[in-house]
Amino acid sequence: MAAVKYMLLIYNNPAVIEAMSQDERTGLFAQVDEIMAELTASGELIRGEALSGAAKTVRLRGGVAATTDGPFVEAKEQFAGYLAVDVASEDRALEIAARWPDAAWGGMEVRQILG
Repeated sequence: MAAVKYMLLIYNNPAVIEAMSQDERTGLFAQVDEIMAELTASGELIRGEALSGAAKTVRLRGGVAATTDGPFVEAKEQFAGYLAVDVASEDRALEIAARWPDAAWGGMEVRQILG
């Protein structure tokens, strides 16, 4: 079976991480390190990075670019990072997403990369 590339988008609430004890944060990051090591060893990991909470949104309206700050403080969940994986099937991508720690209290969006 040919491999298929997927983007796994990580959504979380930064307040949840901030409320964790140092031991809980250490455990969380150990889980992430374990999954990243597994994906690296299997050759499935293309790339993955955490993202800053600060962002700008650009929309072109009437030929004019309008830039706004975002995400906004009212939004509890934020786009926190991503993994790009090259896996045998959508089921494998979903399995990885389900194992990611943020899936337990945030969310993981899985999308096939086209092209």
